[in-house]
Parts: sequence; structure tokens; C-alpha cells
Amino acid sequence: MDQGVEDLLRDLAPQVLGALVRRFGHFDAAEDAVQEALLAAATQWAEDGVPDNPKGWLIRVGYRRMTDQLRSDQSRREREDAQAARAPRDAFVAPPPDASADSDDTLILLFLCCHPSLTASSQIALTLRAVGGLTTEEIAKAFLVPDSTMGQRISRAKQRIASSGVPFRMPPSDERDDRLDAVLHVLYLIFNEGYTATSGAALDRVELSSEAIRLTRVVHRLLPDDAEVAGLLALMLLINARREARTGPDGELIPLAEQNRSRWDLHAIAEGSKLVEDAMSRGDLGPYQLQAAIAALHDEAASHDETDWPQILALYGVLAQMSDNPMVTLNRAVAAAMVHGPEAGLRLLESLDDDSRLAQHHRLDAVRAHLYEMAGDTDTAIKHYRQAARRTTSIPEQRYLESKSARLA
Repeated sequence: MDQGVEDLLRDLAPQVLGALVRRFGHFDAAEDAVQEALLAAATQWAEDGVPDNPKGWLIRVGYRRMTDQLRSDQSRREREDAQAARAPRDAFVAPPPDASADSDDTLILLFLCCHPSLTASSQIALTLRAVGGLTTEEIAKAFLVPDSTMGQRISRAKQRIASSGVPFRMPPSDERDDRLDAVLHVLYLIFNEGYTATSGAALDRVELSSEAIRLTRVVHRLLPDDAEVAGLLALMLLINARREARTGPDGELIPLAEQNRSRWDLHAIAEGSKLVEDAMSRGDLGPYQLQAAIAALHDEAASHDETDWPQILALYGVLAQMSDNPMVTLNRAVAAAMVHGPEAGLRLLESLDDDSRLAQHHRLDAVRAHLYEMAGDTDTAIKHYRQAARRTTSIPEQRYLESKSARLA
């Protein structure tokens, strides 16, 4: 299939799914109908060319598939009859097939996938399946679980949404900000898992981070005036710009200080920097904007030594006032060490020893080892590098930490 057609179908799939879910209310059946419509498009468009209104074409085909399925499924007809008896007759009158071709239900679908009744892992899985278009097998592979386990997780998520009775529409205004926070958090988690995989032989999973960027672009297109949406997209672009330089020829991890900055993606850096600059000029600073501003300072520095560490430390100070996330403290400690010396950073790390969220995390040991190395305490640095290597489940990170301790030893 032509790459342009494949990209078009990928972009339209969640919009068509949203239109069918809105009209019929059956998530599973709508998803099946969309897949059949996509297969039909892949076959027919290759011969006849892309129609003038590809989204309307897909919705019409999906509508026919849904109608056939519902007519052939007696139990579904009974559920519709029972539901119709409790609602005005016009509530279930289907609009013409092209009626929703000009609307985009992707954002509503994202809100639905990130329903607060779902766990974070279920929100991520359902978002990747319904909005991202990834297969159950692809999602299972990305998160290193069996296909059956991921299939059950997605199925339970759909059932929970169905049993909640939540309508397919934007949440009311008093819930919208909280639900948008959940949407952005899910996209942030997907990106992080793609950029630095929590386990496995590869440092990253490009398909996940790329999908997170694509979906965040969708949200930004739908909510162009939301500064935090722009901030999250900027953050992803600015971090992802370093991807090519963060691994060596054998997949080994190369830390930020040692990366060849000529390999960074200058176009992504320019786009991310402009996004965060515009977002921060509107006021109402948020954590994603601040993190993006920090990433921009790293990316715009000509070298590690020329990085504006005092400004980065100041931004982490503001970020710490907004969030009690221990990762903020961890990164702030590194910035403090670069500005005031390693002892200042080590003092900040002491507050994390009793934090259950990070006390046993390999990153705490890794940062502590780095700061002790800066301070000249080689023996303590080796101890923490080895402890971090034992605690991580990422093979590239493990090898990097072991090489650090071996070099010092």
C-alpha cells in the first residue's frame, strides 16, 4: 500500500471509530466495522484511487457493516429495544451516513479511553488500541505481556466503559479539565515508555514514542489554544530530537553529556522551542510547559558545559512548587549539583530516601552514584552504580551502569 494512503487511513481510523461509536454506542462492534472499512479501502483505493471524501467513504462503509451486524445479532436488537423503551424515539434515529464526515470525534474518543474508572494501564492499552490503531499483539509486545493478557485487559476496559453508562460526548465543563489531565498523562506515559523502555534488550521502542507524538499532535490540532497541550507536544519533540545520538553502534546508552549534538534533529528542536515559547507567553504556566522549557535549554546549548544550568535549576524550583513528583526532585538535584556542587545535590536527594515511590528505584541510585563521582568519592559511587545496575530491568541501562562502576574500579 502507498505510504501516503497508509498514513491517511491511520489518521482517519479514530475519527471513523468515534463517529460509529457516537451513532451506535457499541464499542467492540464499531471497532470491527472500522477494521473492515479500512481493509475495503486498502483494496479499492489501490485500484480506484482515493475518493474525494475519504472520511465520508469510510464512515459509509462502516455504517453498512454496523447495520448488517446489528441486524444479524438478535441479542443486540433486544438491547436496543430495551434501551429505546427508556428514551425518546428520536434519540436513536441514525443520521445520514455522511452527517458526521465533517466532524472529528477523536478527542471525545480519547476522553472515553481515559475514563477515570479505568486503571492507568487500561487507559494506555485502550488508547493505543482505539485511537492509535495498534493491534492487540503490537501493544502486548510493547509492554512485554502475553497477547491473551493484553486482550483481556482491553476487553475489560471496554466492558467497564459500557457498564458505566457514560455517553459518547465531551464531559461536562466541571469534569473536562481533570479528564484532559488524564488524557495528557496517558500520552506522557506512552511517550516515556517508548523513549526509555522500562525493560528489555532495547533502550527504546520507537513505535510507542512516535505514536504518542502523533496522538498529541491530534489533541493539539483539536485544542490549539490549550497551553499545556502545546507544552506536552513541545516536550516530546525536544526530547525525541536527541534519539539518534543517545545510542551507540551496538545499542549502548550514551548519556546526554557525551552525545554528538550534530546528530540531534534541528527541525524538531525548532518546532518544540517555538511551541513552548508561544505557550508560555499566554500565562497560566503548567508542568508540561516547564519541562519543555528545561528540555529546550538543554537542546539549544552548543555543548554540555555551555548549558544554562542556573536557569534550569530555577525552572525545576518552580516545577517543584507545582508537583510533588519525586522525579522532579531527582532532576533538580542534578541541576543543583551543576550550579552549587555535588554536595548540594546530595542534600536534595536525602528527602527521597523515605519516599516509597522512588526509594527502591534504580534512578535514585544512579543519580547518587553520579554525584558521588563528581565529589571524588569513588568507592561510594561504585557501590551505588552497582546497586542501580541490579535494580534496573533495562539491559542497555544495566550495561551502562556496570561499565561506569567497572571504569571507576
